[in-house]
Amino acid sequence: MSGFQRAQTIRDAISGRRSIRQYSSDDVSPDTVRRLIGMAVMAPSAHNRQPWRFVVVRDADIKLRLADAMGVRLKNDRTRDGDDPAAIQRDVARSHLRISEAPVLLAVCLTMEDMDRYPDERRNRAEFLMAVQSTAVAVENLMVAASGEGLGTCWMCAPLFCPDVVRAVLELPAAWEPQALVTLGRPAGVVKEKARKPFDEVVVVAGLDPASHSG
Repeated sequence: MSGFQRAQTIRDAISGRRSIRQYSSDDVSPDTVRRLIGMAVMAPSAHNRQPWRFVVVRDADIKLRLADAMGVRLKNDRTRDGDDPAAIQRDVARSHLRISEAPVLLAVCLTMEDMDRYPDERRNRAEFLMAVQSTAVAVENLMVAASGEGLGTCWMCAPLFCPDVVRAVLELPAAWEPQALVTLGRPAGVVKEKARKPFDEVVVVAGLDPASHSG
């Protein structure tokens, strides 16, 4: 494959990626999952400490228990907020379906075990954010790699709101901090186009008049 063909393949994988919430019943082989995680861990990371950790969940009972437990927390949180009970129920049901029916669920975590430690909170906070950024980059690698293989993914940030629940259900090591769930499978149904903000709304060239860089 030529350099141009490789670049085109990468562009297609990136531009073709969508957040998929409905999957067919087709299985995703363990070899495929291993290959995708292999692409994830090729991401850059702070100090090359590679703080990401992945838990592969295929077992239907574990997915169901996770969906149930996270749903209880979601319902309790939104009830305390005073939200409409019908809206809460719809939100819980939607989340439950996505978690429990995905062919493969990847719980993405980070660990600070190998990251630097400082005597002050300012730098420790920066170090934690570096680990978060590193883990996020790894997830993006995985999602683009999945797109390139005709698979769909959806990034769910819900574990940030209930890390203790995720840790308990999945029996995670104490040092593993849940960051996200990524659903994985073969897309089913209509895949919607994704809207993106105009280039000039999200990019400014430093040192230039904003109106001068549009060309």
